[in-house]
Amino acid sequence: MKRTLVAWIGRTDLKSGMNKGQDGLGPLANALDARTFDHAFFINNYPANEVALYLDWLQSRTNVPLSVHNVVLTSPTNFGEIYHAAVEVIEQSLATHGKDVHFTFHLSPGTPAMAAVWILLAKTRYPAELLESSLEQGVRTANVPFDISAEFIPSLLLKSDERLERLSAGLPPDAPEFDQIIHRSSVMKNVVAKARRISLRSVPVLIEGESGTGKELLARAIHRSSLRKNKPFIAVNCGAIPTELVESEFFGHKKGAFTGAISDRKGCFETASGGTLFLDEIGELPLSAQVKILRVLQEKEVVKVGDNTPLKVDVRVIAATNRNLIQEVSLGRFRADLYYRLAVALLMLPPLRERDGDISLLIEHMLGEINRESVGEPGYIDKKISASARNIMLSYSWPGNARELFNTIHRAAVWSPDEIITVDDIREILIPSPAACPQISPELLSIGGVNLPEILANITQDYLVRALRQTNGNKTKAAKLLGLPNYQTFTNWCEKYGVEE
Repeated sequence: MKRTLVAWIGRTDLKSGMNKGQDGLGPLANALDARTFDHAFFINNYPANEVALYLDWLQSRTNVPLSVHNVVLTSPTNFGEIYHAAVEVIEQSLATHGKDVHFTFHLSPGTPAMAAVWILLAKTRYPAELLESSLEQGVRTANVPFDISAEFIPSLLLKSDERLERLSAGLPPDAPEFDQIIHRSSVMKNVVAKARRISLRSVPVLIEGESGTGKELLARAIHRSSLRKNKPFIAVNCGAIPTELVESEFFGHKKGAFTGAISDRKGCFETASGGTLFLDEIGELPLSAQVKILRVLQEKEVVKVGDNTPLKVDVRVIAATNRNLIQEVSLGRFRADLYYRLAVALLMLPPLRERDGDISLLIEHMLGEINRESVGEPGYIDKKISASARNIMLSYSWPGNARELFNTIHRAAVWSPDEIITVDDIREILIPSPAACPQISPELLSIGGVNLPEILANITQDYLVRALRQTNGNKTKAAKLLGLPNYQTFTNWCEKYGVEE
């Protein structure tokens, strides 16, 4: 494991370099003398010529490789700038040495604001040893008498500046319809601002993002803040419609149009007329169905199966997909004309791992919801998450995004017998990411391979049984634990995999 020292270069360090250490070595040189390190990364906001002389002197005293990252701070107490500079250097170190790094952050060089950022980073995103040094006590590990669970250091002192930036950018006012989209990251603020702008129009919207990022939640917020908010919002999962029933589902049918059509039926376009039609996972639609959807968007009318009379519809379409549709177009799996018809407004929802600062907010919000919903349930205790458990969650990549985060918190709240959800509770229920799973080599497949359906069936069966046991046979709760939409779907899965309820 690489032992890496990370610190700001302070004025005391520069003075020690100018005097060749005659009046004291300074915090950094003392640390390099007192401890063993494989590398040292320094952050500098002083003139480069001063620092070059100091680094030459320091390097002459040690065999530890030294790297310096020069930054320009508008103020040595600007928390936001200090935070971003510190994270950039830490990430640079991780890129150089990989994940096998033991960090040490030196608190003494620099301003109190710089020391505060090191403490917060060491207690949250980047676990590290904290050093302090003084003439009286030398170099020693700093014992911080509290534990902190914060995900990042926002620029809290710049509220008035943010307000001016907001006004100058012409951003729309906050809309209560978007309050359920919990966020504080700049990337999500940008997405929500775009969504608010487009919500007042009736043009089609295409939302792209990984599974679990909240595409339907955003679509509903757009609808609720639009002029169509008092009209229907109809959500359709395009991936769940059999090919032979696409026309009937979308456009409706007349009685007797085909076997089983015992009465007239409205399609989802007609049902949503005046309101919004949300086409989830539109990338799953076959090409034959895509051309029919395109015609409806162009002509603004549908023809029911078994009928010849066009029916006018007024529908705002919001489509969503976890695929990259423009790439699908290039591969011939999605029609280019439909893509450009849908992507009049294109919103890209970022994965949770790229939403710096949002995870801690979501944890609080989701746990609060779970506690409220569980009031009155026999034996349920209002739950809290310990600081160490929260930090484990902050460092996890969440490949399943917000959906996985909610399911994890829900399982922890149900399975933990105590009021406090501990780090062991979280570690026990976190599902390994696909990247952490063992890979099947080509050689294995060539010598006989594996029975993948059987493996998946066994895993599914095991989770179904566990969920039933944990919820004492309550299928609604079991469905929630497993991320299934309702108890009927859970029942269908039990029947499919031979699990007795």
